[in-house]
Amino acid sequence: MAKQRKSPAKPARRRDKKGGPGSGRRKPCPFCKDKIEHVDYKDVTSLRRFVSERGKIRSRRITGACRRHQSAIARAVKRAREVALLPYAAEPASESVGGRRGRDRDRERD
Repeated sequence: MAKQRKSPAKPARRRDKKGGPGSGRRKPCPFCKDKIEHVDYKDVTSLRRFVSERGKIRSRRITGACRRHQSAIARAVKRAREVALLPYAAEPASESVGGRRGRDRDRERD
């Protein structure tokens, strides 16, 4: 018969950890919480909360919106972009300091 080894203290499992990603409750949907049925594409100030500074629509995981309202938010953002209330993309950043792209590379060849 094989002798059973006594294992040292078990390492903490991932689900036993306190805090960190995936812990706690999901954020409540801001539209369900305020009992808002319709997401208005003309309400640009509230839609900006659901768009990143680069102009991308934020995901449900970040916004905390339910599936129904997240699809309504996406539709409203797309409509607002179409009628030029929201930009499709962020303003191009000015030339970065120390960034050597394009023109500088051509100068080095001369």
